[in-house]
Amino acid sequence: MSSILNVIEKLKLNVLNIEDVPESYSSDVFKLTLVSGEDVYVKIPFNKDKLFREFQVLEILKDVIPVPKVLDIWCGDESNTGALLLSAIQGVPCTENMDEKLSFQMGVYHAMLHEVKTPGYGYHSTDGFKFLDQNNWRLHIKNNFEKWKEPCKELLEPALYERCILHFDGVFSALPDPDGPCFVHMDFRPGNILVNGNRVTGIIDFESARGGSSEIDFTKINRYIWEVNPRTKSPYFEGYQTIRNMLNLEIVLPFYNFYDAFGAVVWCKNRGVERNQSFLQESIEVLKKSVSY
Repeated sequence: MSSILNVIEKLKLNVLNIEDVPESYSSDVFKLTLVSGEDVYVKIPFNKDKLFREFQVLEILKDVIPVPKVLDIWCGDESNTGALLLSAIQGVPCTENMDEKLSFQMGVYHAMLHEVKTPGYGYHSTDGFKFLDQNNWRLHIKNNFEKWKEPCKELLEPALYERCILHFDGVFSALPDPDGPCFVHMDFRPGNILVNGNRVTGIIDFESARGGSSEIDFTKINRYIWEVNPRTKSPYFEGYQTIRNMLNLEIVLPFYNFYDAFGAVVWCKNRGVERNQSFLQESIEVLKKSVSY
């Protein structure tokens, strides 16, 4: 609570009520009701790079797709990350049943995001746009996997770990050329898509967004929407293809489903295995299914 009180003081806000926003995994998010009666959100990211990344991305996308408006930014100090003051969007996370009309709209907005080109493969940071090593998306994916091996080895059963290492080499080499560089959200899932009735009203949480290949951005939508409710897949594709061509997901989806779960195991280790036990188990189950373990 002390962090939000500090931000309120720095941004000189007159606040009537403070409400913690649950299920914000990487950042602290608070809903504030101001004395004027207006609702706003304060986001305190995990680190300064995430702060500036989200700020830059929201500024670029504000006239492209429905995203929160940045009302103010506090750049922090030596002991504080800083914070974003964001406008409220009328809507709730799309975590309930989703119909075909909503799925179509999601496809449209996702494609509109992917149509926004970036200077290269990389991400916005405190020092401007940082390019990935050799501006190479495939090399970035391979390097990430190499970096994740050691921490994953500590949490996975030895036989499952060995299966994963062998599996990566086979499926990675079969990937088509990357599509990009364009903006990818990296966490495009129901909790980050706001709806009001049967209308998509906003896309939120761009702290991990970057210039990448669009192929990586269908993993969460597949796991949490298409696989849960298969009839949403076709209208989503239809919406997406009103803006741009859809990739051949039959090859890339299985790979990124595996890759995402392998990285998620490392995320759970870094953020605390006990606190994230359910997510860890979900990720391990995905790995088992991916490698037929």
